[in-house]
Amino acid sequence: MALQPLMNTYKRLSVSFERGEGCWLYDTDGNKYLDTLSGIAVCGLGHSHPAVTHAICEQAGKLIHTSNLYSIPLQEQLASRLSSISGMDKVFFSNSGAEANEAAIKIARKFGHNKGIDKPAIIVMEGSFHGRTMATLSATGNRAVQAGFEPLVSGFVRAAYNNIDAIRAIAANNKDVVAILVEPILGEGGVVIPADDYLAQLREICDDNDWLLMLDEVQTGNGRTGRYFAYQHTHIIPDVVTTAKGLGNGFPIGACIAKGRAANTFVPGSHGSTFGGTPLACAVGLAVTDTIMNDNLCDRAATLGQRILSSFEEQLGNMEYVKDIRGKGLMIGIELSEAGPELAVLAKVKGILLNITGGGHVIRLLPPLIMTDIEADLMVNTLSKLIKIYAADERSKPRN
Repeated sequence: MALQPLMNTYKRLSVSFERGEGCWLYDTDGNKYLDTLSGIAVCGLGHSHPAVTHAICEQAGKLIHTSNLYSIPLQEQLASRLSSISGMDKVFFSNSGAEANEAAIKIARKFGHNKGIDKPAIIVMEGSFHGRTMATLSATGNRAVQAGFEPLVSGFVRAAYNNIDAIRAIAANNKDVVAILVEPILGEGGVVIPADDYLAQLREICDDNDWLLMLDEVQTGNGRTGRYFAYQHTHIIPDVVTTAKGLGNGFPIGACIAKGRAANTFVPGSHGSTFGGTPLACAVGLAVTDTIMNDNLCDRAATLGQRILSSFEEQLGNMEYVKDIRGKGLMIGIELSEAGPELAVLAKVKGILLNITGGGHVIRLLPPLIMTDIEADLMVNTLSKLIKIYAADERSKPRN
């Protein structure tokens, strides 16, 4: 038997958790940690939220799974709720964000073939992340996660993020394009926030060229940025929006939500999922969406996010080591002038769980939407002190 039975796919920190409560996780030795990552934007309601716990227990005692061969009332209720929140028409349920993005990619290709395009292409962005399946991996704009998995899936055209001229140049020279797939804010790419009119300009280009605008809101959705979906900071409506992560607060569920022609592209046999939209998953999804909307957690994310940004700016804004402090709602990035991957380990020692992304240069904070002002101040003060100490240590190291 192998000494380590798990495949070597993660560089895991040396800590194991046995319970959580709100914004806090407790390890097997009883130590507590402030969770500023929320399972990578998943546990927006924190850990052991009573509404989620109740939904799981109650539904598990009734019915966990049937099949999409039959009508699932809870699935229809959640689809109706998401359609109402998003301003869209129809929903396909999956188990993850990658699967939701796979559905979006298939919608775009089917849409293209319906138009008579033999090899439909989708514009995707450099620095993006859309998943680990072969199609979503191929769509991702990060060469490091693609290496070793060639041949990649064809049919993707790459453009620089937040560069409208690049999109217009593709439109003028590639007649096979049928859609744009884009994150409203780059998550894995380093919490990169585009110009305020970026999505509106993409919408205009898509309308002018009869393309679908498809937004990957797997990370930005479910209240994370201060609106239920990030595109709701603008006046535009996409043709397709995908979500997952915070929709289940830890329970696996994803959704591909579409409008107009995109919503009617699939027919029976076009797509499917054995576990997509089970009664249990949808009961959880309903509990999460109801809590976010009824407790005004989108507004809370916007208000608390601004407080956190201002506090970080006050404490770190004059540091040379800190290149930028940015964010929208409770999706916050602190960009460092030099890579600092060790900061995640050092923060753990101080009782803070965080994530370093953007090639090791960006501290990514994705705290629960239920975080209190006191917990937010603790996070800011602890991390600010840690970053100052780390920066001083880095400057004192001899350079080759």
